[in-house]
Amino acid sequence: MAMDLETGGFNAATDALLECAIVILKMDDNGMMTLGENLFFNINPFAGANIEKGSLEFTGIDPEHPFRMAVDEKHALTETFQIIKKEIKRTGCNRAVIVAHNAAFDQAFLTAATERCDIKRNPFHPFSTFDTAALCGLAFGQTVLARACEVAGISFDTEEAHSAKYDAEKTAELFCHIVNKWKRLGGMDYI
Repeated sequence: MAMDLETGGFNAATDALLECAIVILKMDDNGMMTLGENLFFNINPFAGANIEKGSLEFTGIDPEHPFRMAVDEKHALTETFQIIKKEIKRTGCNRAVIVAHNAAFDQAFLTAATERCDIKRNPFHPFSTFDTAALCGLAFGQTVLARACEVAGISFDTEEAHSAKYDAEKTAELFCHIVNKWKRLGGMDYI
């Protein structure tokens, strides 16, 4: 699952989770990765959450905007986890693996929010991730999402960037591009 979270800062324990997006990654009969269903939520900050002004300036998120249609963290995570669990069951897997640009950051916020919401079963593997920042550094010589997309020939709109939905989609595209290129070059046979 490709994932992106937008937050109110860098501290997973104290800073607000403001947006959550996932893109399900699928593999076709030839072992090529494609983008599947996606899901996105604007999230209300949890009670007492810290929100850094610089984070809001960077993302352009206004947590108080009346048209955000934000939901509580628990609702967003419960809905997201239900979609992921269905995909896990469909594929016969045991856990999902987070694919994210700077995966440790997203995983830390997801884990903190899951604990805060007292959700008992997080469908993601507790420590295995695919970090597209590192993969893009290897594949394209770039670790910044926009620059990696440019080198990969994937369109990137800087006006849309830093929205969890947009960044999750671009992360998914990059990951599929890298995996599919590896497959075409004779990499591991997945099926």
